[in-house]
Amino acid sequence: MHQRVKADMKLIQVQCLHHEPVPSVPLEILEEIFHNLPYDQVIRRCRLVCKQWREVSDSESLWRERCRRERLLPRDVTRTPDDWREYYVLCRKRRNLLKNPRAEHNFRYWQIVSNGGDRWTIEDPKVPHPNEKVQKNFVTSFEMCLKSQDIDLKREGYNASFMDWYQPPIRISDWYAARHDCACEYKIKVELLNEKKKCLQKFEPEMIRFEQWSNQQWHQMSHIFTNYGPGVRYVRFVHGGKDGQYWKGWYGVRVTDSCVEVCPEVE
Repeated sequence: MHQRVKADMKLIQVQCLHHEPVPSVPLEILEEIFHNLPYDQVIRRCRLVCKQWREVSDSESLWRERCRRERLLPRDVTRTPDDWREYYVLCRKRRNLLKNPRAEHNFRYWQIVSNGGDRWTIEDPKVPHPNEKVQKNFVTSFEMCLKSQDIDLKREGYNASFMDWYQPPIRISDWYAARHDCACEYKIKVELLNEKKKCLQKFEPEMIRFEQWSNQQWHQMSHIFTNYGPGVRYVRFVHGGKDGQYWKGWYGVRVTDSCVEVCPEVE
């Protein structure tokens, strides 16, 4: 059967590509073929061939089994996805949509909004970060320093119809830390924007202040956008801060390892 599946799979790939008629294929073989095709080809091409193919490509069992084979199962087994295909696609696409979140490429991809005091700079962490991959962080100065990055969801593979129909959770997180010897302030604002970059929903907690002689440990800020309605096309991530004592140099808040990701329905 394995050789039969391989032969049929090659034939189907060619026929899907050229939109040629495809003869009837036994259901169990068709499902196995679909398991071995790229998922986007199953969704965009195979389901257009005929009624049988559409039913198989849309079936819950196909995508549930594909999740099982690729070990993309929910962390909480008591909560199952409402739509296994959506869950599978989001798992496969999931990644940090922010570029250069750990200052590995200086300020590349970031737009400097405010550059007060002695301006933004980059340094090695004062204390180790929980994520061992973090070897650099951004540092603020004695007047407000803010930087931003806009994420084009369509460019990242999340088209308008997908975002409007499924409205998948959008998770944001950021890590920040103070110096031991100087007070500082930390600020973050994340906005969901429409096509004209008008804000539809935002997360903007109150400014966080650290007193002098506080510890230098890293803290995480996180938020999940859900049920935000249709129209979201961009995510704007803005963060930064300053020191609280107006000291020359770079005594303000440190930030690094920021993240924006589109998540599966079930976490």
